[in-house]
Amino acid sequence: MADDGDDMADDGDDMEMSMTPGEGSSITMARADWSTGYFQAQVYKQMLEELGYSVTEPSELELGPSLAYLGMAEGDIDFWVNSWYPGHVSWWAPELPDGSTVGDHITIVGNEMVAGGLQGFLITKSFADEHGVTHLDQLNDDPDILAAFDANDQSPGNGVADIYGCTESWTCDNIIDSQIAFSGWTNIAQVKAGYDAMFAEATVKANANEPMVIYTWTPSAYITELRPGDNVYWLAMENVLDDSNPTGLEGGEGHDQRPGQANIGPDSCPAAANADNCQLGWVAADIQVTANTEWLNANPYAAELFCRVSLSVIDVSLANVDQSNAGDDATEDFIAGLAADWIADNRGAVDGWLEAARMPPMEPTCPDTVIPLALQ
Repeated sequence: MADDGDDMADDGDDMEMSMTPGEGSSITMARADWSTGYFQAQVYKQMLEELGYSVTEPSELELGPSLAYLGMAEGDIDFWVNSWYPGHVSWWAPELPDGSTVGDHITIVGNEMVAGGLQGFLITKSFADEHGVTHLDQLNDDPDILAAFDANDQSPGNGVADIYGCTESWTCDNIIDSQIAFSGWTNIAQVKAGYDAMFAEATVKANANEPMVIYTWTPSAYITELRPGDNVYWLAMENVLDDSNPTGLEGGEGHDQRPGQANIGPDSCPAAANADNCQLGWVAADIQVTANTEWLNANPYAAELFCRVSLSVIDVSLANVDQSNAGDDATEDFIAGLAADWIADNRGAVDGWLEAARMPPMEPTCPDTVIPLALQ
């Protein structure tokens, strides 16, 4: 028996781990149509290529969430790295022609940036200081504040506080509509347009001490131009959207933002001066990989890589700043260069992830993957 054991050990020693176990396999990936997700997509693409996979350029399939989740469910897309949960849970609900739902065919895998998506509304600091604005509700409830804001907003004099929201179809636009309905803000309306154009207008207004409110998020370069505590504040809100789905959207129960609080001090969020924290009204989103389940099961090397990768919000934010500073020169090649530089600078961690992924086929080691409560 001892000899047999020695022979088995020798056989194990003789086994060579393939450096490119994905060789011969092609992957179709997508990326989100918000620019702050481009860098992460390239990082994952290049790591998969080190495993031997042939991977499409992320820019070839740049989509909003509705089409991305549908494409993954139908098998036209293998994965993307731009899921924002719990908000994106709503896109799991649509029914396919065979009676199954989108969610029946896709899987969350790994913990790319847990609680990495801080999000909320920013207001011009000088306006907030002058009028004592700490909560978004005040724009709706206080006639004097509403009039002062409305006199200089995007549609002056219409009796409504017009706030910059989201690009239509990004999910955050639906969440904001739900927040407005949930809180009964009949005097607040969301402007939906191209986000970068809205952000540029909002930045001009904030720097000119003119009133504006805009939704934004991290990781992003946006927060380096609208700087909480400098030219803007984070706004709080009195009530945090629950799962009651006030607008009746399909899957709208998944827009629940509770607890909707962040550890932000009063210098950046004045409402926190009279509370234990800043009640932004938004949950810090978990940014994660979502993949077609059948494809994931058939590609254990890719699955294990997804299980292992964890990105720094600071690193992603810095890459977003570099991308933003490049302006029109921020081509796919430029972003690929940012990703390659990051991989080189983090070679030790990356090599560890790749080594784990190159092991023989196994069950992915992702029992700790964050799963939104709505899906548990």
